[in-house]
Amino acid sequence: MARTQITGGFVITAAEEVHADVLIEDSRVVALAAPGTQSWTADRTLDATGKYVIPGGVDAHTHMEMPFGGTFASDTFESGTRAAAWGGTTTIIDFAIQSRGRSLGEGLDAWHAKADGKCAIDYGFHMILSDVNESSLKEMDGLVAQGVTSFKLFTAYPGVFLSDDGQILRAMQKAAGNGGLIMMHAENGLAIDVLVEQALARGETDPRYHGEVRKALLEAEATHRVIKLAQVAGAPVYVVHVSAEEALHEIATARHKGLPVFGETCPQYLFLSTDNLAEPDFEGAKYVCSTPLRPKEHQAALWRGLRTNDLQVVSTDHCPFCFTGQKEMGRGDFSKIPNGLPGVENRMDLLHQAVADGRITRRRWIEIACATPARMFGLYGRKGTIAPGADADVVIYDPSAEQVMSAATHHMAVDYSAYEGKRVTGRVETVLSRGEVVIDRGEFKARAGHGAYLARSTSQYLG
Repeated sequence: MARTQITGGFVITAAEEVHADVLIEDSRVVALAAPGTQSWTADRTLDATGKYVIPGGVDAHTHMEMPFGGTFASDTFESGTRAAAWGGTTTIIDFAIQSRGRSLGEGLDAWHAKADGKCAIDYGFHMILSDVNESSLKEMDGLVAQGVTSFKLFTAYPGVFLSDDGQILRAMQKAAGNGGLIMMHAENGLAIDVLVEQALARGETDPRYHGEVRKALLEAEATHRVIKLAQVAGAPVYVVHVSAEEALHEIATARHKGLPVFGETCPQYLFLSTDNLAEPDFEGAKYVCSTPLRPKEHQAALWRGLRTNDLQVVSTDHCPFCFTGQKEMGRGDFSKIPNGLPGVENRMDLLHQAVADGRITRRRWIEIACATPARMFGLYGRKGTIAPGADADVVIYDPSAEQVMSAATHHMAVDYSAYEGKRVTGRVETVLSRGEVVIDRGEFKARAGHGAYLARSTSQYLG
């Protein structure tokens, strides 16, 4: 039995902050104790004096190797999970995709084949329902039993992912019965397509028009609609990548009525804006994602939503496409720019910067980045905390180190950084995944295949 002790650190979880030593046996945390009160014997001692000891991050929204518009997201499961580890994230939940006309099981098998034996950290899957019918609805029960307990549907992307209101209602009714959680990409895709067509006809082809046609009101309208459908179905609903104050208002209104409605935002909406989309010489294409970046005034509302718990989770929606050869597919037509940003490596540091800036507390940082995503998606107890019995996914974090984010130094397989030149305070020093050191003071120690697939329980956050 291998024993590791972490000594001298300041342990931060969503529940408490305490100076404590941590004892790990093999892959699990077995004890915490006040510094110097235990004479543990250990094979390895990690000195965390002056550092934070935090749970590994849980990024509940990634898209490794995702097909989009004739290309694929540039990070594989191997490169993407390696980058996640560098950034202090030890669990991702990616999206398996059902192809139109095919079964959910086939889609899940395809994503298992992509990920098996490749991941540096642990991973699970949500299921994207692209084709809601009697057969796929029946399959949902089996997937929940197998540990795939969340299902994503879209009110956007007609002809690719869009489900109509009747299909969404039926999926929600099924989830209400089997305990699954419906995740919604909420934008009015049919209306957006009209606005795209009209913009292109006017010669408005630059990346900034991507943000202008995907209007905040159309995000709010779709958010309102899916909340009402969930209410009719008697099901909870989780709205992904909330970007706008108007959509947040719909979520907050529902929550204040006691409805089981949840919201996620992403670092790009907290730190970037339409100013980035408007960068000259097609540079704005780097920032094309959906939902789109919004004017800066929306950021204050999103930070407020995180403080009031109207937004519960910060995920990345990590879906990177290289500027050269991929984002460039949309030169002359913004609608052909692959939608997605890199960020899986940056999330924990960006949110720590929010702590340093006084926007959120340390415990709230851990809550929105580790504990709540684990609870929301049926992993808490194993992931998202440092407590006896939990997986030893532990990060030693230096809160005073400074770094400058750059494509020159990041580990994501993409040729630009969405945060190029941004100076932040705080840096990952050491990362353990199930007791194994995967990052050690600037050195990658993991191996492809260390990461294990996680069968998840149903949401532990409801109620």
